[in-house]
Amino acid sequence: MDFKNIIDNQIKESMLNKSKTRLIALRAIKSAILLEEKSGVSIEKNPVKLLMKLIKQRKDSRDLYQKENRIDLAEKESNEIKIIEEFLPEQMSDVDLEKKIEEIIKEEGGASMKDMGRIMGIAVKMLDGKADNSRISIFVKKLLA
Repeated sequence: MDFKNIIDNQIKESMLNKSKTRLIALRAIKSAILLEEKSGVSIEKNPVKLLMKLIKQRKDSRDLYQKENRIDLAEKESNEIKIIEEFLPEQMSDVDLEKKIEEIIKEEGGASMKDMGRIMGIAVKMLDGKADNSRISIFVKKLLA
């Protein structure tokens, strides 16, 4: 079963269960899929990039709502993030992520902050969907410093 059908089935299930929050998040995924398809991009091979983009948007919104002390809206964004994350591969722990980035740096000969761009490019491709790019960046900086 392809990703689009999985989302369609989850939408139907959420409608039957009257799960409003879940339904909103799933419809956002469906909408993003349709937008990608209209632009000629197939997300079937790698829906991870699309899901990570949706999560990033929600994290940015959540942070903004928290700054504005709109806890209700921040909580809504957090709930949607959790639902979207269900469709991602399991996220790496900080310990595992640090070990993997250490390996990448050793393999690629990273020695200083001058190598950050190159190491980030490799790490982001290798860890696609398993860790947020901001988390990857934190460990690359830490290990190259």
